[in-house]
Amino acid sequence: MALQRVSVGFYGTQVLALRLEEGELERLLKALPEAGWHDIAVEDGTVRANLAQVIYVRTDLDQHRVGFGA
Repeated sequence: MALQRVSVGFYGTQVLALRLEEGELERLLKALPEAGWHDIAVEDGTVRANLAQVIYVRTDLDQHRVGFGA
């Protein structure tokens, strides 16, 4: 189960940083047009978010790198 880093931006410059499994990210993206409240399963629990307030979802697909020239 690979986790992806996802940032969810809300009105008022609030950003929620999450680590989601691919299936959970897909469920979140499909739920966005419906707005309303949505439960998001994260690695250590559940986050309930009001999707009507979301202005963007950013995914970081790059692998984590450490060091020079990585």
